[in-house]
Amino acid sequence: MSIQLGDTAPNFTQDSSEGVINFHEWLGDSWGVLFSHPADFTPVCTTELGFTAKLKDEFAARNVKAIALSVDPVDSHHEWIKDINETQNTVVNFPILADEDRKVSELYDLIHPNASSTLTVRSLFIIDPNKKVRLTITYPASTGRNFHEILRVIDSLQLTDNYKVATPANWVDGDEVVIVPSIQDQAELDERFPKGYRAVKPYLRLTPQPNR
Repeated sequence: MSIQLGDTAPNFTQDSSEGVINFHEWLGDSWGVLFSHPADFTPVCTTELGFTAKLKDEFAARNVKAIALSVDPVDSHHEWIKDINETQNTVVNFPILADEDRKVSELYDLIHPNASSTLTVRSLFIIDPNKKVRLTITYPASTGRNFHEILRVIDSLQLTDNYKVATPANWVDGDEVVIVPSIQDQAELDERFPKGYRAVKPYLRLTPQPNR
């Protein structure tokens, strides 16, 4: 059964390039980005893992841990990491799960028979500190992930968890946000949004980002 938004992210214990990991314990009180790759030594995935390593400070600023997955064994991961470090001018600084037995792949529904009966699809999950799945996205093998979009979504989720707002199309950190329709009381609006707001329509009210 596929994982849906709001589900608890399945826990697992699995070997990785950084040793055996119990996922929930490893995640702790951090946000998590779990993303899968069909196999080691694949070109698009090599660029993705290299770029993820370069985002270490960006993830740390958001209290996010990254973890990748491939169905190849740990020894293969270590050899692949050497290539990633060399070709992407970085140092891989996060674990890559070695899912030889497909245990994690099955928990996260990463084997799609119409794509491949043995290799995982390229899915990505954002998981919050309560271990709830907040985003799922699956990419075709030919298209590299946009990790700036992943950071944007994390920014949006963390903002909207703390304020009664939503983020509009193409929003980036610092832009105006939308006041949720459930707030109608004027005193509450004034209290929550002291910078004011503009009502484009009664249901579309824009306000400066509250934490800026």
